[in-house]
Amino acid sequence: MEKSLTRYIWVNTYKQQLWILLVVAASMIPYFLSFDLPKRIVNGPIQGDGFGAPDATQLFMPIAFDLPLIGHIQLFDGVELDRVQMLMALSGVFLGLVVLNGLFKFYINTYKGRLGERMLRRIRFELLDRVLRFPPSHFKRVRAAEIATMVKDEVEPLGGFTGDAFVQPALLGGQALTALAFILMQNFWLGMIAFAIVMVQAIIIPRMRKRLLILGRERQLTARELSGRVSEIVDGIHTIRGHDTSNLERADIADRLGRIFAIRYDLYQWKFLVKFINNFLAQVTPFLFYAIGGYLALQGRIDIGQLVAVIAAYKDLPGPLKELIDWDQARQDVQIKYAQVSEQFDVDGLSDRTIQEVFREPVPRLLSPLVITGLVLTDDSNAPILHHVSLEIAPDETVAILGDPGSGGDALAEALGRIVWPASGEITIDGKDIRKVPEAITGRRISYVSSDTYFFHGTLRDNLLYVLKHAPLTDVTYEGADARTFRRKIGETISAGNPVLDLNSDWIDYRAAGASGPDDLLKVIRPVLDAVTISQDLFDLALRSQVDIDTHGVMTDQIVMVRAALRDRLVAEHLDGVVESFEDGSYNSLASVGENILFGVMKPGLMTSQELAEHPYFRQVLRQTGLVAKLYDMGLEIAENMVELFRDLPPGHPFFQQLTFMKAEDIPAYEALLPKLKGHSFEKASGEERANIIRLSFAYIEPRHRFGLLTADLMAMIVEARTQFYADIPPELAEAIERYDPEHFMASASLMDNVLFGRISLQDAETSDKIRSIIQSIFRELELEDYVLSIGLDFQVGAQGRRLTNVQRQKLNLARALLKRSDYFIFNRPLPALDQRSQEAITRNIMTDLHEEGHKPAIIWVLPNARMSELFDRIMVFQNGNLVENGTFAEFADQKSMFKQLVSY
Repeated sequence: MEKSLTRYIWVNTYKQQLWILLVVAASMIPYFLSFDLPKRIVNGPIQGDGFGAPDATQLFMPIAFDLPLIGHIQLFDGVELDRVQMLMALSGVFLGLVVLNGLFKFYINTYKGRLGERMLRRIRFELLDRVLRFPPSHFKRVRAAEIATMVKDEVEPLGGFTGDAFVQPALLGGQALTALAFILMQNFWLGMIAFAIVMVQAIIIPRMRKRLLILGRERQLTARELSGRVSEIVDGIHTIRGHDTSNLERADIADRLGRIFAIRYDLYQWKFLVKFINNFLAQVTPFLFYAIGGYLALQGRIDIGQLVAVIAAYKDLPGPLKELIDWDQARQDVQIKYAQVSEQFDVDGLSDRTIQEVFREPVPRLLSPLVITGLVLTDDSNAPILHHVSLEIAPDETVAILGDPGSGGDALAEALGRIVWPASGEITIDGKDIRKVPEAITGRRISYVSSDTYFFHGTLRDNLLYVLKHAPLTDVTYEGADARTFRRKIGETISAGNPVLDLNSDWIDYRAAGASGPDDLLKVIRPVLDAVTISQDLFDLALRSQVDIDTHGVMTDQIVMVRAALRDRLVAEHLDGVVESFEDGSYNSLASVGENILFGVMKPGLMTSQELAEHPYFRQVLRQTGLVAKLYDMGLEIAENMVELFRDLPPGHPFFQQLTFMKAEDIPAYEALLPKLKGHSFEKASGEERANIIRLSFAYIEPRHRFGLLTADLMAMIVEARTQFYADIPPELAEAIERYDPEHFMASASLMDNVLFGRISLQDAETSDKIRSIIQSIFRELELEDYVLSIGLDFQVGAQGRRLTNVQRQKLNLARALLKRSDYFIFNRPLPALDQRSQEAITRNIMTDLHEEGHKPAIIWVLPNARMSELFDRIMVFQNGNLVENGTFAEFADQKSMFKQLVSY
């Protein structure tokens, strides 16, 4: 990267800088005139200079000048005005100059801001571009949070300084020199006083601010380290809690915050000391002007107009001077920041920018072998982990790599996947070093998968299709206001030096996955999901998910048919009593009291259950139906039973996992509340006490809790309350609740609840699994299974995929690599979270399925054990960083070898 920030700014913005400098130069003309005009107003119409007689007039704004060889030129004779008219005219000109100077400042500052934001965008993009080209080893030495902090925060001042880099000294210096020159023109000695004070400020203040720069650099470094440490704590939270080291981390953070406090406090002391001295020097000059200038005026050596003009001119001198000194400090500060950032991003071994150029055309298959010549790999301490390996892998060959972890096979796989770079030797394909082959080729035709997984925040579909998004493949047509916005966006993108890549384009390479477009993409994805045995997981995720009715309209249209098919199947398999459906005029005994009252689903984001319970209309219905007192009595019975059953158990007892009414820590509160309420009527309890008791009754389910609290009369009262609740329901409640309707899909409920339209009996632990199996078979019979999987693909995986299990993450990581249909697959123990049988099943699926697509890709697989090696054309055995055996399964089977020892384990 360019070492000098000033040079970097000039190279990228010199055209804009030259233009704004011309504007600054033009702005000095009205700026100077605004100093001279007050003198003319005071001496002329106010004091009467030139208006000797009462009816005397003067010419206003005559425009004339003399040119060499041409002579006198009169452009405008002027307008004759009397004393009052001249006063008003000159005052109007002064007001016009004020407006004009303001407009110049407005344009200059706006232009500077736009220029600075463009440069900030350029710098941030260039830094991230360099991150994408870092050598693999560099990522082991840096923290992600520190890089993010530098890109986001530390370069922020650089953008603001860009607009000021050349314009600010020109503008402020021009204003200061203009004011100083005007003062000198009025009186030499007053001008020399102003000049002397200016020189003192220009020499002393910058020297004092050097300490501020040093402290600012220390503050920046310590803040960056704090950011990295906080990131480590977040990433390692389970380790911290698991080993009881949270107080150690507190001590470390407190120590770092203490150091930052000391630096910042020292910074404040120096900052305000400099400000005090600077302000003192700025106020000394007016004192001298009033004292010396006033004396000179009394002596008649200067007139009052000149003194007023000098004082007015000096009023505008400290401001630009102070800002000019601030600019110099900012220049040094941002230069230090820029040097620190460039030092972190200017690393050795950076990939050439051409390797990652956009390539929109289909990439041809790799028909050449991978040739490994004298390959030596080392770890971070330069200790060798692979010794001078030379071999060749054909484009249609399958190779099993065996050996203990760290024996060298894993390192070879990482080198083939470009995760590590050779210390010596090389890996070539078609005679080209694999590190120098464009990523458009290696990233599409070579796939590397290990147990390390990373998923971006988004849906399963986004992460699965991520491997197919190489370049924008379609041109989006914008119309009207969108077209104008897009053109402006493209113009700013080019001005900031960013690539013109439309994110709204379709980036998915359907051909690479074997699909013709988005309509048949799921047919390509499904076999891959089946191969890694994750289709069932996606089906379960879909059942637990809400359905986007705009995206999955087919499913919502067919839900009534699915419900009917489920009822028929349950009857056929003698399970019709397992699911109790919701019926408008009856009580569902398998649902809670609250669910029976509501008889619907709360729409997400509109209202919570707590807000519904506190709504005046809801409370009114409970009172009018007499249900509130019944629910209060039920809540008291529940509280008594819970306290009696759980009060003597320790907080961590497993029985508390079955407690649905309250938390373990709520037991003491209810234990203290019951004696106060026992024997007293509902009316004597406070509002908060009633709410705490009634809340318990809403979660009550008779078949589950078996306290015998639900009588036929009480259930009838609940159904009646439901009817009355919906009879005159307010619009805001009607909007927030989606009522159960057997003929419609409920967008606010999960797919499982939509299919069941009821509740499952809790008597049999295997009942839920049986129902799920039946539902899946119904979807399959109705040819809706792919739509269900599509709903599962909409599941949000969370930060880094943490909403998925480790097994699911490793399966999906493998699936998305298979989706690319590459020519070389390198699998480096990709499924350690699975048991041996599951790993063998997935391995056999992949070895079979990948060879049924019209071409036979090469597969290099670092196996966890030797039992599956018979599926491969060739077997390589590594030990202590050396390739010790290389041959076929048949060759090793008939001779004593290390391979036979591995098979016997």
